[in-house]
Amino acid sequence: MIKKLSESIREYKRESMLSPLFVTLEVVMEIIIPLLMARLIDEGLNRGDMRATWFYGLIMLAAACLSLSFGALAGKFCATASTGLAKNLRHDIYEKIQTFSFKNIDDFSTGSLVTRMTTDITNVQMAYMLLIRIAFRAPLMLIFALVMSLMINAQLAVYFLIAIPIMAVGLGLIIKFAHPLFRKVFRIYDKLNTVVQENLRGIRVVKSYVRKDHEIDKFRGISGDVYTTFSKAEKLMALNSPLMQVVMYACMIIIAWLGAKFIVAGSLTTGELTSLITYVMMILMSLMMLSMIFTMLTIAQASGERIVEVLNTESSLTNAPDPIKNVTDGSIVFDNVSFSYADDPNKLSLMDVNLSIKSGETIGIIGGTGSAKSSLVQLIPRLYDATTGTVYVGGVDVKKIDMEVLRDQVSMVLQKNVLFAGTIADNLRWGNPNATDAELWRACEVACADEFIKEMPDGLNTMIEQGGTNVSGGQKQRLCIARAVLAKPKILILDDSTSAVDTKTDAKIRQGLKEIIPGTTTLIIAQRISSIEDADRIIVMDGGRVADVGTSAELIARNDIYREVYDTQMQMKGGQVNGEEA
Repeated sequence: MIKKLSESIREYKRESMLSPLFVTLEVVMEIIIPLLMARLIDEGLNRGDMRATWFYGLIMLAAACLSLSFGALAGKFCATASTGLAKNLRHDIYEKIQTFSFKNIDDFSTGSLVTRMTTDITNVQMAYMLLIRIAFRAPLMLIFALVMSLMINAQLAVYFLIAIPIMAVGLGLIIKFAHPLFRKVFRIYDKLNTVVQENLRGIRVVKSYVRKDHEIDKFRGISGDVYTTFSKAEKLMALNSPLMQVVMYACMIIIAWLGAKFIVAGSLTTGELTSLITYVMMILMSLMMLSMIFTMLTIAQASGERIVEVLNTESSLTNAPDPIKNVTDGSIVFDNVSFSYADDPNKLSLMDVNLSIKSGETIGIIGGTGSAKSSLVQLIPRLYDATTGTVYVGGVDVKKIDMEVLRDQVSMVLQKNVLFAGTIADNLRWGNPNATDAELWRACEVACADEFIKEMPDGLNTMIEQGGTNVSGGQKQRLCIARAVLAKPKILILDDSTSAVDTKTDAKIRQGLKEIIPGTTTLIIAQRISSIEDADRIIVMDGGRVADVGTSAELIARNDIYREVYDTQMQMKGGQVNGEEA
């Protein structure tokens, strides 16, 4: 874990080394001060020698100033190194997530990935900051102070040596029981983030169904779990400080009592006892710092393991060793394809699919809820890999085609239309970064989006809010279609992406697509017969299988599923299949 995390230090290695160096110099200056104080008392104040008093006093002042300067430099380099590590870790995790397949993201969950990129990285950053400054300072201070104590009076200093193992055993036991609790806390944090994200994404549904109280109760339950588990861990870690204080103050009482006896006996001076007590305080502070460090490291260890888990995860989808860099045409073949989201042959979403689609064909896909329509088309651009069988695009196994090249040639407009914060033009140029304004307007005309864009005060420069909340569902669908058109793909997949527009607009969009990208293979998933009835062929899906393939007329004649949907929609609309205006 440490080796993997340290790879993200990169350009901050210099600062990571300079911080401990200046910490060492800071500690050396601090260790000298009590020794100078003993000389000042014994050789200056006790003897009434003002020259010695001034001499040692000025040296103490210089040592204090140097200690302050070294400490400030150590803090500066420490802050740069720790924040730099956090920055690099965020970049590394974000870049890794971009390589993940849908399956990888499903395995982690979005909430968990957000927690790892925020809370976990902050914990590691804090731990690293402690590690290169406080964790370096505390042991040095402890060792130097013990050595100086032994030099002053070994009989008294030996009590520290007895106390250290007692505190170490106590701290070890506390950490042993606290670490599993912190790991559990972070798992619950993942659930908490997921609940918050789901609530914010679906806030309109929550309000529509008056489910506010249910959502609050759900949040309180998980938040209560965080409180309970974190409290247990913190209560264990809180035992650390009293343990340290009891042992160390007991040592101080013994030293003060025995020190007084040694002074009376003449084997110890007042200055030496003063410096010895100062060193005792330094040792106490060092041990307190070490206990704080171990507390933070216990938390950071759990966070670090979770970060490394992401960094070490390889995408479930990878390119072939020498991938093909072009897609010749938009033909598609499914050869005995079965698919499971869980890679479990007993839980198949698609079963024994055999299809052959010619380049340039328009194919409709229809079926009931859960019939695996979306699962079928997601295998074409390799958003998932088939569990068994082979998918071919342009006559080549999709696993042998470079994924970026493949996805450049397969544009998808998904069921859940996504727009990003930025201008309309920025969103459209996801399809073609080099598109001119004229090309943007042409794509918008095809998608029937030009009319409402012209009504907006800033036209293509109108800002889209996060998630596209300032445009309607139908407008969002049309913008996403325009974005896909700009890519001029060999294969265009519309996954129920005209459901929020009326049938007249739907027909106009389909006609526009034929004109602007005539040679493109188009797959249209729809619930409305009117959206697909003029397709070259229609695929009927049922229970993860291809139930039938044919033209609308052929399917009405021979397929019960298609005929039932057709008759129902015709009856509902009085002989016409209509949709609602977005």
